[in-house]
Amino acid sequence: MADKQDPDDPKYDWLYSGRSPESDEGHQQSGDPEATQRLSPADPEATQQWTPPPDGFGGAPASEEATPPANADEHTQVLKVPPRQESESPRPAQPAGPTSFGGTYDAPPAGRDSQSQRSEPRFATAASPTSPPRQPPATRPSRPPRRPRRHRNWWLRGILGLILVWVLFLVAVPIWAFSQITNVDAEPSGSRPDDTPGTTYLLVGSDSREDLTEQERGDLGTGNAVGQRTDTIIVLQVPSGPGPNVLLSLPRDSYVDIPGKGQNKINAAYAFGGPELLVATVEQNTGLRIDDYIEVGFTGFVDVVDAVGGIRVCPTSPIDDPKAGNLKMDKGCQDVDGNTALQYSRSRAFGNGDITRAQHQREVIASVGQRVASWQTVVLPWRYFTINKAGAESLQMGEEVGPFDLARFAWAMAHSSGDDAKRCVIPIRSLGASTPAGSAVLWDEEAAQDLFGQIADDDTASIECTESGQ
Repeated sequence: MADKQDPDDPKYDWLYSGRSPESDEGHQQSGDPEATQRLSPADPEATQQWTPPPDGFGGAPASEEATPPANADEHTQVLKVPPRQESESPRPAQPAGPTSFGGTYDAPPAGRDSQSQRSEPRFATAASPTSPPRQPPATRPSRPPRRPRRHRNWWLRGILGLILVWVLFLVAVPIWAFSQITNVDAEPSGSRPDDTPGTTYLLVGSDSREDLTEQERGDLGTGNAVGQRTDTIIVLQVPSGPGPNVLLSLPRDSYVDIPGKGQNKINAAYAFGGPELLVATVEQNTGLRIDDYIEVGFTGFVDVVDAVGGIRVCPTSPIDDPKAGNLKMDKGCQDVDGNTALQYSRSRAFGNGDITRAQHQREVIASVGQRVASWQTVVLPWRYFTINKAGAESLQMGEEVGPFDLARFAWAMAHSSGDDAKRCVIPIRSLGASTPAGSAVLWDEEAAQDLFGQIADDDTASIECTESGQ
């Protein structure tokens, strides 16, 4: 480029003096040192150029100015730049800038660099093909990948899983069993006693043979009696206070007033009107309001005893009763299965008839409750399932009985064999009184009403009773 050439080279004088190379050549060829202008005859209107003598470029004194000819008024004049006077204050030294047309120029002040840099657009420029690859910005050193944890606690997780499954099993089985229980209408209509403190259950053992086959009747020694009757009637009182539970047996031959039927044996109420009339009869003669009705059948009772692996009973005298399935037992404690336990609770081959029978029934119920509440029932899944299944098949309960009511009943029965329960027979005046209904049991009305009053007052701790009722 031109600004890279040497400005002092005579060949480039025309660039700085306004002369053209052609005029210089013409001037040199003509040999006319005084020639100052060249007119182009072809163009009369052309601008005329005045050229100073050669020595005026560099040889004339710096103070002299070239005087154009008189006829050069209309010519374009090219004046030399006078040299800088020494008297002028010198400008600060600046680095020499590059040459260009018209001479050299000074570099811009240093202060403008930062401003020009700030004014530059701030965006990335494309890298040249020869540029080295740009390195990514430095980042934090990443953590090394975690090693997979060794399943050292797999056995603990397995145990927790088994516990969870076991808890679900313990909850699901009773819910299923409860759904299999038959419901009956046991709530009487009409006037009823006031609510009794605590919870009052009426536990009934049915001696109906309707659902038994001929083989079962022979094995159980039930005979072929027809109709529905109650073999066991027990009032279970669970107080709301600190007193003990009370198991109160009502002999099946008790002579009482049956609502709408007159006086008869109490078990006849079930035959006349089923659970509803039996509940009304008990309420009318005791003054206690029955909260929940629970009924157990023959076969169900046997299945429950077998489900718990049998029970232990302790007869106080030898038993030989052909009417109770040909039952033969020695005196003393012994383990029995379901069939033997049923016959033992139904036998009447004793001097006081129903009194000893009621004692045996309470003994069997308490023994079953103890076995059901043992740790084996919870730990052994087949036993837990079998007990729930047998109980569901053997029970009938009132429509008002809920799952929590049934659970409280089972808990109360399981805790009715020790010192935390009292086992009583209604006070009796006569065991074999002659009545229109035959030989019957007569209650001691005054003592019986005192007993019922203590239960109604939730004062079971003050009850004094005997297992013989006398």
